[in-house]
Amino acid sequence: MHILIAGATGAAGRALIPHLITNGHTVTGTTRSEAKFGELESLGAMPVVMDGLDRASVKRAVNEAAPDVIVHQMTALTGLKVKSIDRQFEVTNRLRTEGTEHLIAAAPDTLLIAQSFAGWPYARTGGPVKSEQDPLDPEPPKGIRETHAAIRRLERLTTQAGGIVLRYGGFYGPGTGMAHGGEQVELIRRRKFPIVGSGDGIWSMLHVDDLATGTLAAIEHGRPGEIYNVVDDDPAPVREWLPFVAGKLGAPPPRRVPGWLARIVAGPAAVTMMTEARGASNAKAKAELRWSLRHPTWREAF
Repeated sequence: MHILIAGATGAAGRALIPHLITNGHTVTGTTRSEAKFGELESLGAMPVVMDGLDRASVKRAVNEAAPDVIVHQMTALTGLKVKSIDRQFEVTNRLRTEGTEHLIAAAPDTLLIAQSFAGWPYARTGGPVKSEQDPLDPEPPKGIRETHAAIRRLERLTTQAGGIVLRYGGFYGPGTGMAHGGEQVELIRRRKFPIVGSGDGIWSMLHVDDLATGTLAAIEHGRPGEIYNVVDDDPAPVREWLPFVAGKLGAPPPRRVPGWLARIVAGPAAVTMMTEARGASNAKAKAELRWSLRHPTWREAF
């Protein structure tokens, strides 16, 4: 198949391109700048310039590629500061909403597979690990409400168009912030990534190798109109995984910050993520997509 990756130079796209090619697919990758053509060509993809927020640009790129499948991985992230997530995600959220609309309009009969997120979007009630049938948070905390709304809209647009939504876990591995030299790893090394309050928030992880295999499985076996959690087998509380990673890095144990102080310094969204977030179950993806993980647990992969 010919697969167009919209947003091919991010961590997800860079992991996905070689895997698709190895499995016999042809790949066109979009970038906002010709300066990144060499990077895409070195990975084996045919590059094309596309601005996901420009309807005409999307139409031209899609028409030129004439793909069998479009994989929507468009983001505009340059780091993460949890106090201002909605501000940092402003362009990414537009890519999730306007960008999705443009892709659907450009190729209404082409299968669209869109990147979403598993974890803190789920409702903060009930058990610690959620399935795709569980509701999303009806009242997200201040500072992250616009991002929640964009995620909901992306998922609604995609499934209504007969596409497939992949709720990925938190990325780690080469090219991500959770890799040697990555932003999050450096924060952990410098003890600037604390455990907030109880640290009971459950996080689901995903190695970029498994992002690639999970996305390919969705292309080949996913059911149109469905949502799948693409995460590893080992959702875990912050108070467990964060000290573990620090230990693997040879870093000092993370600091502990009371919830009330974190709420003042970092905002309510940060406290929610660290103390109330729910993890995600991958049972549906493994069963329906015939997907198996190369890295079932972050404990071994780190």
